[in-house]
Amino acid sequence: MSLIRESQHLHVPFRDIKFATKNFTTLIGSGGFGNVYKGELSLSGKLTSVAVKRLPINNHSGQGLKEFLTEIQLLSRYKHPNLVSLLGYCDEDDEKILIYEYASYGSLDRYLTMSNTTFPLTWKQRINICIEAARGLDYLHNHVAENHRVIHRDIKSANILLDHNWKAMISDLGLSKIGRANENESYLITNVAGTHGYCDPVYRKTGILTKESDVYSFGVVLFEVLCGRPCFMNVDGEERFLPKLAQTCYERGNLNDIIDHDLKKQMASDSLNMVSKIAYQCLQNDRKQRPSIGLVVEKLEKALDLQVSSSFD
Repeated sequence: MSLIRESQHLHVPFRDIKFATKNFTTLIGSGGFGNVYKGELSLSGKLTSVAVKRLPINNHSGQGLKEFLTEIQLLSRYKHPNLVSLLGYCDEDDEKILIYEYASYGSLDRYLTMSNTTFPLTWKQRINICIEAARGLDYLHNHVAENHRVIHRDIKSANILLDHNWKAMISDLGLSKIGRANENESYLITNVAGTHGYCDPVYRKTGILTKESDVYSFGVVLFEVLCGRPCFMNVDGEERFLPKLAQTCYERGNLNDIIDHDLKKQMASDSLNMVSKIAYQCLQNDRKQRPSIGLVVEKLEKALDLQVSSSFD
């Protein structure tokens, strides 16, 4: 595999990974790709905290292998402060392992509600995290390389990681697709992938993927952060999805009804209105009515300024 050969400088021996994770006893998470472990690995002569994602042996063909190679391809080439860094990989015998920088505070989905968390995020912190995540996505859409764009396909709060300074980083690029960026209408026809509740309904229905599909998913994240609740909840045995509820409440002018009460007490009204408006626009069924991710960054930065200049801060 030429890609693996090109990335040999990132190869880490399996024995080193096994030692770093105390023989894979330091589990910190799991997902569709596999289990994730915390490790202490010597990189460039320095002991570094890392996250180690190990692909199950029964998933070494098909989608699992494809995601493994896609992550190496993209994260070895493209670097941005708001994109998680790939520090290494292992491809020995039956082992397929990816090594990332360690995100001390885990993923954003853990901090959506004001209760049930040791670190309740303020409204100002929430806007700042969204700005940084949007910058990472803007980099993928518009700045990775000349004539290229990367469409993530699985933007969700669980794929936004937070480092020790609460800096946000987009992660899990295994489902991403590379498209052309030098055309007026740039799209890909592909099998539908992503997470139910976050996935663009137009993409789900047609199989036509565009950068606006990521914008829709990011709009769902904005409403999660804004309302202090996850994308889907089980209510009396029935799954309830936030996007439709948020759209309905926004259109009726009663969005306040679904915002976390403790969070609402921190919000400057101008800041709240700006974030809710851009989030609502992201969820438009007509893709042409959705904002670019660059515009989302701009509006969120303005919302942060309004919050900072208010009496709430």
